[in-house]
Amino acid sequence: MICYIVYFQVENVKLLDRFNIRKPCTGTLYLTTTHLIFIDNDGKKECWILHSHMSSVEKLAITTAGCPIQIRCKNFMNITFLIHRERDSHDIYTSLMELSKPDDIENLYAFQFSTQDSMPKSFGWSHFDLQSEYLRMGAPNKNWVMSNLNLEYELCDTYSKYIFVPAVASTPVIMGSSKFRSRGRLPALSYLHRENQASISRCSQPLSGFSARCVEDEQMLQAVLKSNPNSKYMFVVDTRPKINAMANKAAGKGYENENFYSNIKFQFLGIENIHVMRGSLQKLLEVCELKSPSMNSFLTGLENSNWLKHIKAVVDTSAFIATAVQEGINVLVHCSDGWDRTAQTCSLASLMLDPYYRTIQGFQALIEKEWLAFGHKFTDRCGFLSTVDSKENSPVFTQFLESVWQISQQFPCAFQFNERFLIAIHDHVYSCQFGTFIGNCEKDRIDLRLSERTYSLWGYVAQHINEFSNPLFKKEYELTHSILIPNTSPQCFKFWRGLYNRFENGIHPREPVMDILSANKDHSNSLEDHVALLEKRVTQICKLLGKSDDIIQRKLQGFLSVDSLDGILADHVDNNALPQKFLRSSLMSRSNVEERDATLESSLILGSPSTDLLTIDQLVSELKTVAIDWRSFRRVYNCTCAAPFDHYVKKFHCWKCGEIFCGRCITKNIPLPGHYSRRPVPVCKPCYLQVRSSPSPELPTS
Repeated sequence: MICYIVYFQVENVKLLDRFNIRKPCTGTLYLTTTHLIFIDNDGKKECWILHSHMSSVEKLAITTAGCPIQIRCKNFMNITFLIHRERDSHDIYTSLMELSKPDDIENLYAFQFSTQDSMPKSFGWSHFDLQSEYLRMGAPNKNWVMSNLNLEYELCDTYSKYIFVPAVASTPVIMGSSKFRSRGRLPALSYLHRENQASISRCSQPLSGFSARCVEDEQMLQAVLKSNPNSKYMFVVDTRPKINAMANKAAGKGYENENFYSNIKFQFLGIENIHVMRGSLQKLLEVCELKSPSMNSFLTGLENSNWLKHIKAVVDTSAFIATAVQEGINVLVHCSDGWDRTAQTCSLASLMLDPYYRTIQGFQALIEKEWLAFGHKFTDRCGFLSTVDSKENSPVFTQFLESVWQISQQFPCAFQFNERFLIAIHDHVYSCQFGTFIGNCEKDRIDLRLSERTYSLWGYVAQHINEFSNPLFKKEYELTHSILIPNTSPQCFKFWRGLYNRFENGIHPREPVMDILSANKDHSNSLEDHVALLEKRVTQICKLLGKSDDIIQRKLQGFLSVDSLDGILADHVDNNALPQKFLRSSLMSRSNVEERDATLESSLILGSPSTDLLTIDQLVSELKTVAIDWRSFRRVYNCTCAAPFDHYVKKFHCWKCGEIFCGRCITKNIPLPGHYSRRPVPVCKPCYLQVRSSPSPELPTS
């Protein structure tokens, strides 16, 4: 357990439930260096709020009952504490205002976070290599090469040091195009289709103004076109509404002049800017926070927020890009500076085109390439620091994750990861617990030496891979649905209750279907492993008793029948053989095993106490290490440690006792003696101590 320094604590604090105001939960509020922690007086309920998750802290009007403080979080938790004394309320408020928004990037949680797990800080940072990812796509080749002009970030300081450009583009053309593009973000390869050689490239808007032109930039786009000899033209997709792009001309920017670029088709696809998206999310959250909304008020509020309209615009644009590439046409994508809407659409289009990006490892590679290597202003957009203008905040990455979720709802068997995986990434982007998303570009992360000083989110994902696996995923789906173009009709888009209302337990089904499927799958695997072990034990015993292979096979076909097993030992019951009574009890229910005759406990199957053979005690212990019955998820709301199970928190079954625990009460990767494969499985901590102290040697095979 990690120790937290407690600044101060306040007792007799009430946690208000907006759905049940008359029955607040009373407990103690602890303010630590990293969390605000509430524990009720009975020790049955806990609430942990990370300071970096807090979006706003507000002191509400004082009432006769006390001084309320409302906390809204970036993970969409909305919680209110009622504090009895105004002085305590003021101290909590001022402390949270300071702790939730540090003014220095090195004061973020990632630089303080430590774990007692065996995971070193370096684990996860080397899981992705940009050059290897382009090599997987087929670059470099005769049409695309890696440029060395940005190795010191001199060409574009917000791009990766490794950028892939058309092979026919000369150094003057590359440099000239960079100077003509906003912030130097020149056209560079984003995705290459291995079969038809069509590509997605990305950049920022040109500095064209009302009349400016750049010959080198025109040559650069022609070089992008020539990289695909099978296409006579290419698309330039401007993801902005055309009126916004025209407005930028007044600032000397804008969009490409069709008179200067030949064999190019221009498309404006109308995704709104970061300010519109920020306001839209705020309206959506206001709808989510309604106490008892009517159907009409909820649907009206959802429509007025325009949130799903914006999600549809992002998916529509991405589908257009993916369809063009599927048809063998090159696409160049940009917005204003090429790190918001461009990142959304290029990554989603790649996801639609490439099944690899629908796996857990591939999705990490997609984020690393499109959002981290090409630069997205995570520090600014996510509001990590108090020194960043709040107008720079925007839910751009949240929209990307929701778009992926919307597509996964249409193709539930095509994705290796589940909803929890997307939510975990969303939460840890804002938590600053890992250094993966800190900084606005690759250069920022290198300057901060994040790979040396902080943990990687991908290392955490690797250690919790079973939590994020989709039980419906079918590997063979790649063959029949290698390209996914979703239906973008309005009725196909859903409200993502699991993200925006996941802390409201009363409005969710009792259990997520995916969790039930995963638990049933795990339980089946456990029982199959146990059956295989029993078959192995029966085979070993039969061989020791001199039975032929044919007899063994016949016995194995019905070995679950105790009567048939009695026949195996009918003529072999003596002081050195396995007694019939024990065999009966060991292959019946667990309760019968526990009621076995005490005199048999010290008997040996074969040999003497000095030999290294399996005793009855050891065999019984081995059989009891596997839970035959697992507890149902129904009506399990809290772990034994009082941690709540909300819609997002995964419930773990202990494979030994079958009870349910949270992640911090389970010990993972423990091989159970009662399993044939002995593969690592999750076990609760009390059971782990029993397993560790109960070795089980193998029977000899002859």
